[in-house]
Amino acid sequence: MIDKLDGALRMHQLALGLRAERQQVLANNIANADTPSFKARDFDFAAELSKAAQGGQGLVGGQGLRTTDARHLSARLEGLASERELLYRMPAQPSMDGNTVDMDFERGQFADNAVRYQTSLTLMNSRIQGLKSALQPE
Repeated sequence: MIDKLDGALRMHQLALGLRAERQQVLANNIANADTPSFKARDFDFAAELSKAAQGGQGLVGGQGLRTTDARHLSARLEGLASERELLYRMPAQPSMDGNTVDMDFERGQFADNAVRYQTSLTLMNSRIQGLKSALQPE
């Protein structure tokens, strides 16, 4: 039963985790807008979601926990920022101090990511409500 619930909600869970990570990366870019020689970073959300959905995430510390029963839950940490392939953003207008943060672009990406995060939450909530109503007796 739990594996069916996990299967129904797994993609939403992965998307929410990645959206939260991307929000941190974008916030870091915005926070360092005045730092000389700071290079703006980001990652390809679609590629990372695809990789995570295919099970490309590592185990905690590179090692798994020993389980004594096949029904035990895995101890995988999904979506660590250190595992993402952070790319450098090419600036539209390079600054004199070497900083590549374009505040207008970063704020737009930040707002877009926040809206998409909220949409993912709404979809996940709708999915959970649908599952709850299916489990309720009439």
